[in-house]
Amino acid sequence: MNPNPRQEGMLALVKTRGSVSVETLAEHFGVTLQTARRDVRLLSDAGLLARFHGGARVPSSTTENIAYRQRQLLNDEAKRRIARAAAQALPDGCSLILNIGTTTEAIAHELLQRKGLRVITNNLNVAAILSDNPDCEVIVAGGVVRGRDRGIVGEATVDFIRQFKVDVGLIGISAIENDGTLRDYDYREVKVARAILEHSREVWLAADHSKFNRPAMVELGRLEQVDRLFTDQPPPAPFAHLLAEAGVQCVVAGEGHEDAGDRP
Repeated sequence: MNPNPRQEGMLALVKTRGSVSVETLAEHFGVTLQTARRDVRLLSDAGLLARFHGGARVPSSTTENIAYRQRQLLNDEAKRRIARAAAQALPDGCSLILNIGTTTEAIAHELLQRKGLRVITNNLNVAAILSDNPDCEVIVAGGVVRGRDRGIVGEATVDFIRQFKVDVGLIGISAIENDGTLRDYDYREVKVARAILEHSREVWLAADHSKFNRPAMVELGRLEQVDRLFTDQPPPAPFAHLLAEAGVQCVVAGEGHEDAGDRP
């Protein structure tokens, strides 16, 4: 399923409130109850919402992420804006690590015209995208390949990442909770991400609005370990305070920040 703008708005509203009645959705988006019910059913069938009698809520699982193909389509435009902002902030000739995730894959697409990059990745999709850039050297981590998303994980991957110290570690994330913890679902993937945090001179986090207040089981790190956050909407309370307290520079893509032209 590729959600239309109204359905993406419904997902965002349910995410913000936790649960919403069909009547509220119909009134908020100016559609009939029948249309709202149909949208909720389609989003539920795609695994993006959970239905209950008379309404919808966020999926409650803290142990399993949304399927990769669904994540590719979810908040697609937001991810493209984030990708443009993050790619523009990266200087030519830098070294970086890109990890697993649909947002980091969007960033890879935005780096196709950049020069002199050296990119280390545990994401075969990122490697395939950037292999089309002749001015970019791509280094692929060893380890176990996950068939569902072509991510590479395991102890061999962690050991490989630990050989390097890059200018920027640019990571995606599944969840940012309101206590400032960064979370994900797969412990093996989290171990690789932790190694990236430790072996990057700067850590940049790319996360669309749906990642705030989302539950996930495994703690990856904390906001204090992040230097820049690239997102598509102003973070909801209490995240603006948490980001300021942690000293994280927040770049909201689409608000003109990506056009500032100031690169590190």
